[in-house]
Amino acid sequence: MNLLLDSHIVLWWLSDDPRLSRKARRLIERADEVLVSAATTWELAVKVSLGKLRMPEGFLEVVEQQGFTHLPITPLHARAVQGLPWHHRDPFDRILLAQATVEGLGLVTADEALAPYGSLVIRV
Repeated sequence: MNLLLDSHIVLWWLSDDPRLSRKARRLIERADEVLVSAATTWELAVKVSLGKLRMPEGFLEVVEQQGFTHLPITPLHARAVQGLPWHHRDPFDRILLAQATVEGLGLVTADEALAPYGSLVIRV
């Protein structure tokens, strides 16, 4: 199974945060491929610039060292956003959902607001 990680899941994984469930850890460890979207890097960079978050030093390299793959945002991903139901309005989450749809990925998240998107979302 190939997984796309929501922003908080990436941060929790990298910091070994206890909020990352056992289920999430197992899924990530057993995945064929784990991807981190450019949208995640963008979202975290925005939060860092606002002083709301500290991002791990060398974030891009640290992600790669974990064996994760960076997923760019393509025009197909951007266009797929228009077909998503408006269960959730966060633009970063919507592009993650679009990427998961286009690429056939499971989106790993603890965000209950994404549950209405059904089997596309893996709630942990």
